[in-house]
Amino acid sequence: MSFDPHNVDLDTADAADIVCYLNAEGNDRHILPRSRAARPRLRIPLYVYLFAKYFGAGVIIATAFIHLLDPAYGEIGSGSCVALTGHWADYSWCPAIVLTSLMAVFLMDFGAERYVEKKYGVCRDDPEPIMASVPEVTRVSSRVSARHSDDKQVKEVESQTEELAIERSVRQQLAALLILEFGVIFHSVIIGLNLGVAGDEFATLYPVLVFHQSFEGLGIGARMSSIPFKKGSWVPWLLCAAYGLTTPIAIAIGLGLRETYNPGSFTANVVSGVLDAISAGILLYTGLVELLARDFLFDPHRTQDDRRLTFMIVTLLLGAGIMALLGKWA
Repeated sequence: MSFDPHNVDLDTADAADIVCYLNAEGNDRHILPRSRAARPRLRIPLYVYLFAKYFGAGVIIATAFIHLLDPAYGEIGSGSCVALTGHWADYSWCPAIVLTSLMAVFLMDFGAERYVEKKYGVCRDDPEPIMASVPEVTRVSSRVSARHSDDKQVKEVESQTEELAIERSVRQQLAALLILEFGVIFHSVIIGLNLGVAGDEFATLYPVLVFHQSFEGLGIGARMSSIPFKKGSWVPWLLCAAYGLTTPIAIAIGLGLRETYNPGSFTANVVSGVLDAISAGILLYTGLVELLARDFLFDPHRTQDDRRLTFMIVTLLLGAGIMALLGKWA
């Protein structure tokens, strides 16, 4: 006989059926909206949120190609002054650094996913991930069977399962966010230094970089807002501060070194080129895998609303197109 969750006799019901039903209901799709509802937040119109999220994603992807990869080739690639010195011309160091960075991020991402799977007993072969480990399910099953508990005991199991699912979701999303912010911060350091020592090109460079940093920040912030952090967590504040302060601090350093720092020198080209190549690898991976593939191709809960999907894609292309165009000036 099939298990009817709306008509359960605790004296005769199989404990495994009860626990498995609660676990199957404890996935991110049901839990995240409830966790948000429990904490009042500023109400932002859906399409404003989607615009910030996907326009920012487009900006990040265009940044990787136009504002990082291309400058890296210009700084340490063939034809640059660096490539004509020492052993820099012996090998294609620029794409090698990008490749190494990309693979390193992949290994970190995979390691984080695998850690979460093992810790929370997630099996990818199951249509719905089981959020509790086998020993814990066994203990809960025994408790339900032995006590023949009432509705209160069932609610306790559901609460434990919900907490596990929320924690698993937070860890997975946080790992992806940290990788994304790490790559953007690297680039922000170079931006700040260049702006701090800018001369006549400051008037053109400044508005372009303000646009650049603002919409990258919007993209990161929109993704951060979807993570159900625990109440009172200091992590989102730390991440916001890290992104917000990196460029101003780098500008201050650039101003302090204005008389001695030459952005066109050999050393500056090497440092800037290597950092740009590393950042390009990070943002290429996060942009194409974490932002595009996961949101549009592999998300099992992706919206089926064609109007919303069209808006998301157009916004993404708009962000990428405008950021690519700004590469003409900075």
